[in-house]
Amino acid sequence: MPVEVVAYMLTVEDVKRRLQFQLILQCAPFLKGIKVACITNVDKDVCQELRMVLAGTGIEYRILAVRKGRCLVFFFRRAAFEAYLNRKDIRDFLSLYGYGCADKEADVDDILQRLSARICCYSKEDIAFPHEIGAFLDYPLEDVKGFIDNGGRNCLITGYWKVYGDPEKAQMIFLAYDKAKTSAVNEFLAGKHIRDIACAAA
Repeated sequence: MPVEVVAYMLTVEDVKRRLQFQLILQCAPFLKGIKVACITNVDKDVCQELRMVLAGTGIEYRILAVRKGRCLVFFFRRAAFEAYLNRKDIRDFLSLYGYGCADKEADVDDILQRLSARICCYSKEDIAFPHEIGAFLDYPLEDVKGFIDNGGRNCLITGYWKVYGDPEKAQMIFLAYDKAKTSAVNEFLAGKHIRDIACAAA
């Protein structure tokens, strides 16, 4: 899409419209139901608009951290995210980082609280960045593990994330993400509300 369109939409004075466009631009694969969750930074002064903008979408959000006037916001649909977290491979992986869900059902709120605490510790420079966040964002576990083990180096390809496992499969997912973004942006520019764009996938 033209850079001018993006630049214009991210500077319009209507706060709600600008916030909708940001979410559509940055979270389209999630809005369209391809991913179980997404994350983005939102200006602190517009965070109070999130509840109204997302009304009727079935989407929940948690502010994981606030720093320098920006909120790190995690978006999810509870039922789908809970089912994802309760996959054994995901529970086992997150338990390695202190999420305590290897031998019991994962509790969405407890797990997001733990993630928030780890991000806040990182912000205070007490720990390394919690790269297990890739698992929260529905990235393939082999790629999340590869990123952690390699310190972000030696990947096979780079797209929406760094790929260490199956580049062909990842490229297909990247293409699906691109198509979701184009579709969502075009729907928004044609006059649809984020509620209409997201609900089809809810």
